[in-house]
Amino acid sequence: MSFTQELRRQADSIFQAIFEHPFVRGIAAGSLAREQLIHYVKQDFEYLNAYMRIYGIAISKCTSREDMAVFNEQISFILHSEVHPHQNFCAVAGVTYEELQGYPLAPSAHHYIRHMLTVAHEGSLGEIMAVLLPCMWTYVEIGHRLLDEVRPDESHPFYEWICFYGNQLEDTTVKFRDRVDAWAEGATAAERERMIEHFMLSCQLEYRFWDMAYKQEEWPVQMQAAVLE
Repeated sequence: MSFTQELRRQADSIFQAIFEHPFVRGIAAGSLAREQLIHYVKQDFEYLNAYMRIYGIAISKCTSREDMAVFNEQISFILHSEVHPHQNFCAVAGVTYEELQGYPLAPSAHHYIRHMLTVAHEGSLGEIMAVLLPCMWTYVEIGHRLLDEVRPDESHPFYEWICFYGNQLEDTTVKFRDRVDAWAEGATAAERERMIEHFMLSCQLEYRFWDMAYKQEEWPVQMQAAVLE
């Protein structure tokens, strides 16, 4: 069993909980509320901005152009391709993508981003890859599941979202897993343990991200914006 296969085995209960989360089930049924879609896109826009910055930090720690190319391709993918599922949610919610950009982070999104940034600044390249892997891996599996279960056609409100994640991320995820496996082979036992810890926490925070969107999570105490005179 490879290192990433073992990661997936250990995280299976979290993956299963994500598959059954009411937001994901709402995608399957096409029944999410407008406000839930809007909250998700607001937060995921900021999350993906942070994700690209972490790829940039990873590039600074690469020693081979092959590794640099992997992260550079991912930045381009987010900038030019991963806007499409966001736009699908926006179209269903009846808003433009531009309207939902520049909003403050909700608690769970804030936690997730700070978790990844801490690992990016303090960890090895292998640790960075491990902390990033759950995002693409969980979405690929969600996409596959919904394609098999729902078999959506163009009349489904989330047809584009399901097809995007069911079809577009597989090669990237396999490539990323191969990189993690290769790094783990040369890592110390202590580093592999840190990689496992980072991966598992990111999986938990993937679940929290869906929960945040479903419940439209906000900070418990609202503060008024400062007024500059």
